[in-house]
Amino acid sequence: MRLATYNIEWFANLFDKNDALIVDDSWSGRHDVTKAQQVEAIAKVLTAMDADAVLIVEAPNTGKRQNTVRALQGFAEAFELRTADAVMGFANDTHQELALLFDRTVLSARHDPKGGIEDGSAPRFDGEFRIDLDVDATEDIVEFSKPPMELALTTKAGNEVRLIGAHLKSKAPHGAESRDEAIRISIANRRKQLAQAVWLARRVETHLEQDESVILLGDLNDGPGLDEFEHLFGHSSVEILLQSGLYDPHAVRAHEFRPGSIPSTARFARPEEGRFLEALLDYIMISQDLRAFDPVWRIWHPFRDTVCWSEPEMRQALLIASDHFPVTLDIDL
Repeated sequence: MRLATYNIEWFANLFDKNDALIVDDSWSGRHDVTKAQQVEAIAKVLTAMDADAVLIVEAPNTGKRQNTVRALQGFAEAFELRTADAVMGFANDTHQELALLFDRTVLSARHDPKGGIEDGSAPRFDGEFRIDLDVDATEDIVEFSKPPMELALTTKAGNEVRLIGAHLKSKAPHGAESRDEAIRISIANRRKQLAQAVWLARRVETHLEQDESVILLGDLNDGPGLDEFEHLFGHSSVEILLQSGLYDPHAVRAHEFRPGSIPSTARFARPEEGRFLEALLDYIMISQDLRAFDPVWRIWHPFRDTVCWSEPEMRQALLIASDHFPVTLDIDL
């Protein structure tokens, strides 16, 4: 079985108010990329990956008229993808939803949020989480702007897995108009992201205590070397999740004392510097019991993955489709 996580930048811009695909020469949200070019590139990447289930991060919007599931299933039908069914969790107000495209002949998936009074642990992801972030004896109240999606997944072979899709708070100081304001926003965002990671970790720990298998995947917006404040709190969001009992070889490698070349899942233009910034942001973390099912991870990086590099059409599609690259996990479930 192949599972994937893929952050598709500005995916919502490719659908009209009735969730119909817009395939024309108007500009997408991607720089110098038309909607038709991005639509074709996304379809090429999804087809080439041939995953049994794909977490779409920044999926099309759900609102008064729009519906994420309808949009994704329409996209799958248009390009004859076998991942023709979609499921999502709690909708949010950011026009960046979390949803799973999956092949119903291989697995079933349903939204199954847990937490709070139900099991005496951390609250459901659409609730509030109370934590003292800075040891000042005052509780901070944390909410998710993009509540993680918690699914009950059952494979054709009968294996059951708790699958959690996440898109954690970005640490970027968006809207800052001065250096001091950028510092303040960056620190506040990092504190909130760490709190979200603790919330996720406690939900994971509850599932593990109940002898359930867990897969957590998505864009954690965290990795070594991303900003100058990463040592301020002593540990990263990724480290918090690894310490909860999860494993991802890319995350482990990146957090070694001397990691060497760090894997990358995203590539952002820095025109003012004349270069690109690469970062490890996207992960597929599994509980320790699943390591016995022959897991193999792969980052579909256009320049670092030899197969992607050797196929010019695939390489170009990855660069046009998004500023993130897919991560896949092949596992015998």
